[in-house]
Amino acid sequence: MGVDAATMVTIRYFAGARAAAGRAEEHTAAGRTLDEVVDELAARHGDRLVRVLRAASFLVDGVACHDRRAPLPAGATIDVLPPFAGG
Repeated sequence: MGVDAATMVTIRYFAGARAAAGRAEEHTAAGRTLDEVVDELAARHGDRLVRVLRAASFLVDGVACHDRRAPLPAGATIDVLPPFAGG
């Protein structure tokens, strides 16, 4: 079954988040909040990703997410950005 962008959001993982999730990208249903999606990802991928998610920043369609309880629109892209070392 293909991914229907009209009802899904895309989650993209970067750096340590990618390693912890074991993939670069995945999809989930739209209409839920970022907090709900983060809970789903934690349950799906386990403790290693949970540790990363606790410290990560999240972009929704390229903009920092400040309201983690707002419903995510269909077709949105969530970027999971763990803290980066260096300068």
